[in-house]
Amino acid sequence: MISKMNPTTVMKIKKWSYLLFWATVLPLLPFTANAGSDGTQNYWAWFIYFFVFGIIPILDFIVGKDPTNPDEETEVPSLSEEKIYRIFTLIMAPLWFGALYYSGWVFANNDYSWLGKLGWIVSIGTVGGIIAINLGHELTHKDPKIENWTGGLLLASVTYAGFKVEHIRGHHVTVSTPEDASSARYNQSVYHFLPRALGRNFVNAWRLEHARLRRQGKKPFSLHNELIWWYSISALFALSFFMLWGWMGVLFFFGQSLVAATTLEIINYIEHYGLHRRVLENGRYERVTPAHSWNSNYFLTNIALFQLQRHSDHHAYAKRRYQVLRHYDESPQLPAGYAGMYVVALIPPLWKKIVNPRVEAYYEGEMDQLFRTAKRVNNISA
Repeated sequence: MISKMNPTTVMKIKKWSYLLFWATVLPLLPFTANAGSDGTQNYWAWFIYFFVFGIIPILDFIVGKDPTNPDEETEVPSLSEEKIYRIFTLIMAPLWFGALYYSGWVFANNDYSWLGKLGWIVSIGTVGGIIAINLGHELTHKDPKIENWTGGLLLASVTYAGFKVEHIRGHHVTVSTPEDASSARYNQSVYHFLPRALGRNFVNAWRLEHARLRRQGKKPFSLHNELIWWYSISALFALSFFMLWGWMGVLFFFGQSLVAATTLEIINYIEHYGLHRRVLENGRYERVTPAHSWNSNYFLTNIALFQLQRHSDHHAYAKRRYQVLRHYDESPQLPAGYAGMYVVALIPPLWKKIVNPRVEAYYEGEMDQLFRTAKRVNNISA
C-alpha cells in the first residue's frame, strides 16, 4: 500500500509517525488494565504481547514496505541535524518511566490470577524491550551526554545496563564472528542461543569495562566503573518498587526486566542469524559491511522500532541517527518484519525452513565456511 506512494510524501508522514505510533499504542496499557471482569481480565493482560506479535505482523503486510531512502549526499546531512528527531527519542524516556510505574501499580492492585500476572509481566516487558532497550540502544550510540546518559537510564530501568558497554565495545567489534554471543550461527536454535547470549554478554560487559579501566590505570571496582553506577540505579528502581508495592513490586520489576532482555536477544538472533565475516589472509576478519545483518524494510515495524530494521546501515555506520538509516537491496533480506520473524524464531523447524534457504542462497559456493563457523560457535558455547 504505502510502497506505491510518493517517497517525498512518505518521508513527511514518517517524520511524525515515530511519536504518533507510540501515542496510539501506549494508551493500550490503561485500556487492557481495565478490560474484562470475572476472570476475563487475566486474558486481557496478555493483549499487548499478542498485539505486538500477532496484529502488527499482519499490519506490516497490509501497510507494505517503506519506499523512502534518503540520498547520501543531498538528504542525509540535513536530516541528521534536524533536532525534532532527537526530541522524539528523549520524550519517549519519561513516557516509558510513567508507563513502567503505572504498570507496577496495575500488577499490585488488579485482581489478576497467576495467569494474568504473568501475562502483564510479559506484555510490559515486551514494551520495555521495544522502548527501553531499543531506544536505549539508539541513544547510547550518541556522543551528547544528555542522549548517552538517557540511554543508560533507559537500560537501567530494565536491569540491562551491561548492554551499554558490551553492545558498543563488544558486539559492534565482533559481530558476525564466533566470538560474538549476539550473532547466531547457522542452524543454531533460538533456545540454544538465548541463555548463552544473556550469560556471556553480561560477563563480557564486566570484562570490557575492567580492561578499559586497567588501561587508564584505574581500579575496576571503583566509582570509575560505569557498570557499578548503572546497576546501582537499577537497584534504586527495584527499591522504589519495593517501597511502593512490596515484594510484588520487586517481582514485577525484575520480571519485566527479564522479558525485555529476552526480547532484545531474540531480535539479536534474527538480526545476524547465519551471517559471517570471512577470514582474510592476514588472519583478521573482513570489516563489517551491510552484508552482515539481516534487513527488513516493512514500514510499520520500522516506525515502531525507530528504523532498527535497517540494521545493515547501522552496523556499517554505527553513529548514524535512526532517521537517516538507509535500506540496501543487496543486503540479506528477511521475508517479514522483526515482529513476524520473532514469532517464526520461536518455532525452530519453521525458522530453519524459511530462513536457512535464504542463508544458503546468500552464501552459495562457500557453504563449507558457513558450516565451519557454525561448528566453531557450538564448540565455544559448549
